Amino acid sequence: MPEVTPRQGDSGYNRRHILQPHRSTMNLYSKLQQRAADNKPIRVGLIGAGKFGSMYLAQAPRMPGVHLVAIADLSPDTARANLARVGWKPEQAQAASADEALKNGTTWVTDDWRAVTALPQIDIIVECTGNPIAAVDHILEAFTQGKHVVNVTVEADAFCGPLLARKAAQAGVVYSMAYGDQPAMICDLVDWARTCGFPVVAAGRGHKWLPHFCESTPETVWGYYGLTPEQAARGGLNPKMFNSFLDGSKPSIESTAVSNATGLAVPSNGLLYPPASVEDIPYVTRPRSEGGVLEKKGMVEVISSLETDGRKIPYDIRMGVWVTVEAETEYIKNCFEEYNAHTDPSGRYFTLYKRWHLIGLEVGMSVASIAGRNEPTGVATGWNADVVATAKRDLQPGEMLDGEGGYTVWGKLLPAATSQKMGGLPLGLAHQVKVVRPVKKGQSLCWDDVAMDTSTYAYKVRREMESMFALKA
Repeated sequence: MPEVTPRQGDSGYNRRHILQPHRSTMNLYSKLQQRAADNKPIRVGLIGAGKFGSMYLAQAPRMPGVHLVAIADLSPDTARANLARVGWKPEQAQAASADEALKNGTTWVTDDWRAVTALPQIDIIVECTGNPIAAVDHILEAFTQGKHVVNVTVEADAFCGPLLARKAAQAGVVYSMAYGDQPAMICDLVDWARTCGFPVVAAGRGHKWLPHFCESTPETVWGYYGLTPEQAARGGLNPKMFNSFLDGSKPSIESTAVSNATGLAVPSNGLLYPPASVEDIPYVTRPRSEGGVLEKKGMVEVISSLETDGRKIPYDIRMGVWVTVEAETEYIKNCFEEYNAHTDPSGRYFTLYKRWHLIGLEVGMSVASIAGRNEPTGVATGWNADVVATAKRDLQPGEMLDGEGGYTVWGKLLPAATSQKMGGLPLGLAHQVKVVRPVKKGQSLCWDDVAMDTSTYAYKVRREMESMFALKA
């Protein structure tokens, strides 16, 4: 905020009044600065210090008014190595206990996630494990302890997010998607559009996609993805996790989260991945009746950065997000034209986009939004979509499913009603589960195809959600 020079004779009170914005109008950064000035930092606990968590850790010390009190990871040594990788000094994470961390403004690293969620001084838990079954345990316990949650593990949100959101509300806390990840950023664009009065025709993200990528395994991922094994090793990249992006699982998971948060519909038989440059997005994200690919207006879709023959599309949206809106009047259409808005040839459909997302480097937006505004950066409001585990190859009884990004299944986006009718096995629960009857390649699995461990919180929450939202679905 620019400094204001007080007039001669102004009182100190008046000078402070001029120089300091009213708290109700402060932006998030100003709110963080105020917390720092008041020595009342947002106290955060992080569960999971892998790649995504490390990206947040790289930014956390640079955010005013935020104290990362504790990090819980199955391997504290690995967590400390990642802290060093992202530039932390050793003394920043050498607290021997939570009490020491709180006293000295340092960070405690532990393998005990329950101890972190139980700390009464912590305001927000950032769940960053990437393990959907464990994540549900962490999130529910955080709610019990009165903690807000930023859920980076969108796989958990995809199979039970609507119920997690309801349980958060019942506990009087905020449950939120993680800004920086594409679902929250798509929700932000949808919110912008609707707040401005525009009907949303379509919204989504980009992706590098060809149909055979759904068969990719951790052994083939880097060649398809466009990285060398050396680059992957340098970045500490997990091939199974990155394969979940490539094989279509993650786009389906994230599209499910967006649909459940915004109410936008999903394709009746999976994502279409229409190829398009940024320039062509408003052209292809129209209803089929008007020359586009959508079954109807108001849908989630993913744009491919590759032509069907594998050629790279110039100026693609692979790493970005977008929303397409419609001019409902001739006047609005004329405004699009007068301001050179990015439209289809008819001039009625306009696409706003953000070509990049910075993943864990942007999670601070969610932390600040919860603490400063008591608002999530995206949260499920209903059960509209689901991700069903689908066979990458013929599966035989006795084989073990290895979840998203692995060798056995990929995730297919379906309407929740379709999934519920078929008894679809949610991808988020297809981890270390035994197949009990043959499943053909390309076939979506049902509950009856596997021997499910019914004792986990994750399974119980999923079944509870199915019962609660059954009529709506």
